[in-house]
Amino acid sequence: MKKIISVLALILCFSCSEEEPKNIKLSGPVFGTAFNIQYYSEDHINYEKQFDSLFSVVNQSLSTYIPNSDISQLNRNETTKVDNHFENVFKASKIIYRLTEGIFDPTIGNVVNAWNFGAEKNKFLTDSATVDSLIQFVGFSRVGLIDNHIKKPKETYLEFNAIAKGYGIDVIANFLESKGIKNYLVDIGGDLRTSGINIESKKGWTVGIDDPNFDGTQSYSKVIILKDEAMATSGTYRKFRIDDNGNRYAHIINTKTGYPSKTNILSVSVIAPDCMTADGYATAFQAMGIEKVTSFLNSHPELKVYFIYESENKELRTLALNNFPE
Repeated sequence: MKKIISVLALILCFSCSEEEPKNIKLSGPVFGTAFNIQYYSEDHINYEKQFDSLFSVVNQSLSTYIPNSDISQLNRNETTKVDNHFENVFKASKIIYRLTEGIFDPTIGNVVNAWNFGAEKNKFLTDSATVDSLIQFVGFSRVGLIDNHIKKPKETYLEFNAIAKGYGIDVIANFLESKGIKNYLVDIGGDLRTSGINIESKKGWTVGIDDPNFDGTQSYSKVIILKDEAMATSGTYRKFRIDDNGNRYAHIINTKTGYPSKTNILSVSVIAPDCMTADGYATAFQAMGIEKVTSFLNSHPELKVYFIYESENKELRTLALNNFPE
């Protein structure tokens, strides 16, 4: 009888050891959208409280939608001091600003608000005189960072909404890595960063690129597998204006003119080593256009790009550059 019990115990132990590993899966609202985080922890530790705390800290530093955030106080000239999160995003933005020759410019914020695309709705009238008066204060080269203090003209309005979400994703990813977690997916509003594999499927992370649906529905035009990479997508099909001639203007503001960009590009997806970089370039590439981006990528092999755009006949076309995954 004892032998039978011992054999059964061994069978049960073997069955337990063969149990398939499961990811910890967390989701919820953040940054005006939703997050989806999956990771494999051998200790089965739930880090939801830590994630909420990190989201709160990033928001408090960088969100123009929060009246008492650091950046909101800075824009009202009530403070000049910023934290390390602000400093990280500022430095990354400076790099993209310089490399894109000012096409990516975080000082465009008040012009974005004037067109009601930003955090502060109906702050300005959208007329040529207003746009001209605001565009004179656009220029990231006039803004500096010295010892955690921002130096800027008092009229200059900063916003990092085109890159801050990607940075928030990196903050969570870096936290997971600090805990020794090697297999994870951090997704906020469709922008994401991956590491290792999906332990449940035993392969890289399967992710989708949204179809440019103007009716707000969601479907995927392309599905790819990512591993140890980040991806961000910027689309013009949710925020746009149409003029009297039927021309569609994107929410991406031309930093030279102060007016929304007329474009046939519907979405740009960028794969990069980190999500802050992918996020910033996805926005910049919307404004640069396909021809300039193609030339730009010749000297930036670290970036992979996928365009969805309309032909002259209003037919959907796609273009993959720098070995974007098929």
